Amino acid sequence: MRAPEQLQAIRDLAEGGRSLAIEKEAPTAKDVLAFAKEHDARMVDLKFTDMPGTWQHMSMSLRSLSEDDFEDGLGFDGSSIRGFQEIAESDMLLMMDPSTAKIDPFYSEKTLSLICNIIDPITREAYSRDPRYVAQKAEKHLASTGVADTAYFGPEAEFYIFDHVAFDQQNYMAFYEVDAEEAYWNVGKGFGEGGNLGHKPRSQEGYFPAPPMDTLGDLRAMMIIVLEALGIATEFHHHEVGGPGQAEIDLRFAPLLQMADTLMTHKYVVKNTARAAGKTATFIPKPIFEENGSGMHVHQSLWKGGETLMFNKDGYALLSDLALSYAAGLIEHGRSLMAFCAPTTNSYRRLVPGYEAPVNLVHSQRNRSACVRIPMYLSSPKAKRVEFRPPDPLANPYLAFSAMLMAGLDGVERGLKPGDPVDTDLYELSPEELAKIVNVPGSLAEAMDALEDDHAFLLKGDVFTQDLLDEWISYKRAEAKQVDLRPHPWEFPLYYDG
Repeated sequence: MRAPEQLQAIRDLAEGGRSLAIEKEAPTAKDVLAFAKEHDARMVDLKFTDMPGTWQHMSMSLRSLSEDDFEDGLGFDGSSIRGFQEIAESDMLLMMDPSTAKIDPFYSEKTLSLICNIIDPITREAYSRDPRYVAQKAEKHLASTGVADTAYFGPEAEFYIFDHVAFDQQNYMAFYEVDAEEAYWNVGKGFGEGGNLGHKPRSQEGYFPAPPMDTLGDLRAMMIIVLEALGIATEFHHHEVGGPGQAEIDLRFAPLLQMADTLMTHKYVVKNTARAAGKTATFIPKPIFEENGSGMHVHQSLWKGGETLMFNKDGYALLSDLALSYAAGLIEHGRSLMAFCAPTTNSYRRLVPGYEAPVNLVHSQRNRSACVRIPMYLSSPKAKRVEFRPPDPLANPYLAFSAMLMAGLDGVERGLKPGDPVDTDLYELSPEELAKIVNVPGSLAEAMDALEDDHAFLLKGDVFTQDLLDEWISYKRAEAKQVDLRPHPWEFPLYYDG
């Protein structure tokens, strides 16, 4: 289908009056197959997450899927998946989670979508490098501590919407380019068949402009319509600070595993809805030089028996001692957390002073330049939470959320204190004052060094395994080396005439 036709088909499906997500509590395989029949589905799409955090999938005719498959599993080659098995032990099984059943709105044929876990076909044990399994273990470990029974997460995953992207890398050349109808660099030239109509956000001034300057409101609204049809609760959507098409859609908080599944679905919906509209969306943290990067501030809170553990009317920023210790755990392990929360070389193009990027490991109420911020919009106990600001949306949510929870729990169990809050603008502190503050790593290699030095807290409860950590560090060091080995385009104007 052409882009406008596909977008209309997506709209028709999302607004068809029936939920595209299974709504039965604790559904069985039989319930899933009945749900698929109710929606006249013809195909089934099996999705799972590789180690870096990208959805992989394989599809089959729904007629080939039986109730037994939910118990037996469906085989695939794990050696071809990033961070998974070696070729000598490649056979693995996908185990479908009935609670994740949805109708995928981006296929021409009606398609049932299921998120899967991964198990070993010989031992029938869960696979230690399956990111989703890590999140499941993190939730079980939380309950076993007795500290809390639920950890709520609420990520704000920013992204850019472009009209054009191109990139290439050869041994003799390298380039990338992005363009957007909204981009301020197009204000002096024609653009497309309609010419130039002006009304372009200025650089770093894209926050909250009304139409006609914000040209992406209808597209973001379409993304929300699809998300809600898929059973995902949303909050605000708006243009972000980055002038050339930066956007944000806020998701309603949910328990850790559910939110990790939700964030994967959110990114899938954003990218595919943009594509259907003839545009391209990216969650890369720093796609444009001297423009705000895309972060993923993660709001977190612990609850027990349906009551929040984060509130104290007499505490700093209305936080309980437990909440402050949780924040202290995030700060204590902040450098090693970046290995999962800012897991790409591009992440550290964003994590530099300025551009609202939080590089200093301190806490503060309201202050957006601190890595741990305590939002003060509402004084309601249920709204009290801490916000960890350094992560970006290329993080694997199953691993990043689990790592943050483990760091926070370590702070609670050890009774850590976060030190004095820094409620002044961190970028206005003197060099002497700044020297006392620990920063996040300055590169992906530094983040791996930090993880090697500080990871015992992740191994508690067997949530993370040494095998997974070793593979992650090895994979990411190789990734960083790939970038280090290649000449950078800016090196030519710097050094060519030397």
